[in-house]
Amino acid sequence: MGPAYCGATHDYSMLKDEFDPTRADWFMNKKVWVDLGYQGFQNDYKSDELQIPIKRKRRKKKSDPNVQFTEEEKAHNKEVSSKRIYVEHAIGGVKRYRFLSDRLRCRDARFYTMTFRVCAGLWNFKLNS
Repeated sequence: MGPAYCGATHDYSMLKDEFDPTRADWFMNKKVWVDLGYQGFQNDYKSDELQIPIKRKRRKKKSDPNVQFTEEEKAHNKEVSSKRIYVEHAIGGVKRYRFLSDRLRCRDARFYTMTFRVCAGLWNFKLNS
């Protein structure tokens, strides 16, 4: 787990800071599951298999009906979301300690990072007991 970031920093920007795509093939020989926030992943990183949900197509005119997913696209998105739900539940578990949902008035990033790790450890302990 990397350090804490201040403000509204995009997840993909944090990933590129932690795993510089120009320095190594970080995800080679790995199966990677990401959400729609990582749209440029396939262009920056190489991996054996990348599972990313299919994004809904935009309407060209307001009069056009909503562009619907095909059955294959729905099945693919359902498979990706069924794997990613564990990550979302872990984030929700840490939020139970009101750490991510409330504002922590602390200017020391090391203390913030340490506090987050304690909350994550408590949630893991609860899951394992």
